[in-house]
Amino acid sequence: MSAVDASATGTARTHATAATARASRGRRLVARSRLAYVRGRLRVLGVVAPRAAGAEAFALWCTLPGGSGRRKDDRPSAGEVVELTAPRGGRVVAESWGEGPVVYLVHGWGGWRGQLGAFVAPLVDAGHRVVAFDAPGHGDSDPSVLGPRRGTLVEVMEAFEVVGARFGDAAAVVAHSMGTTAASMVLRAGTLRADRLVLVAPNHDFADILADFARTLRLPVRVQRQLRAALEEFAGRSLSDFDLAPLGADGQLPQTLVVHDRRDKETPFAVGERVATAWPTATLVTTDGLGHQRVLRDAATIELVVRDVTGPRDA
Repeated sequence: MSAVDASATGTARTHATAATARASRGRRLVARSRLAYVRGRLRVLGVVAPRAAGAEAFALWCTLPGGSGRRKDDRPSAGEVVELTAPRGGRVVAESWGEGPVVYLVHGWGGWRGQLGAFVAPLVDAGHRVVAFDAPGHGDSDPSVLGPRRGTLVEVMEAFEVVGARFGDAAAVVAHSMGTTAASMVLRAGTLRADRLVLVAPNHDFADILADFARTLRLPVRVQRQLRAALEEFAGRSLSDFDLAPLGADGQLPQTLVVHDRRDKETPFAVGERVATAWPTATLVTTDGLGHQRVLRDAATIELVVRDVTGPRDA
């Protein structure tokens, strides 16, 4: 390539970089404007119509996050797809690969089954049938009862129970982020049994999540109360019932591997430490630099999880 060609290429790259930076700044400005509008609207509603403000906050809480990381597809190939019926109506899409003792993969908030696809081939090679599914509102399943682009933890749990009824008890469950709470709740309820449990980047307690949400939207106290009441009414139980650390503190959940990255920006590393300390059945494994999503594709982490799932059981 000539010097002129090199210069032209460099100029084009500079222009492309500048255009990308401008687009990124534009998106940030739009996001800030939207947030300012929502804050202002909820502040006014909190004064004149607290119930309406609570309902609007509830809808925002149940809105699924975007982001390409949650839509990555790491499945090695297409598996056998089945469609099941969710308790509140609509299709739950499940996919399976291989034969042998079942290992379930449970995605997190805003994710889908392909996000944990890197675990499929190693687990199949180790002699397992791997089953993954999309909760209502996620992936290829039908929308939540709350409508498109919405979801609830309760519906994730219900979908897991439906899939578990179809494929049976498990050798292991591997769950990510908010899916760790869904999986732990289902196992705790006894509707599905598993010999092993793997919690990758477990989520915070719901009081902490609610506090972060309220700070972000600057919700007045009475709107926060309305939101909490709406959440508990939908779930049919207290939000504190979903806190992970107490769920397995009595040793009634299976032998558990907790995997958490020190630089996770979505769920603090301290959460994984707290769960591993509270559960007598749990062991903590720490990674560094993989964050919240890349940990699901890291070869060393996957090897560790497969080794744990396939290792000898405690007497």
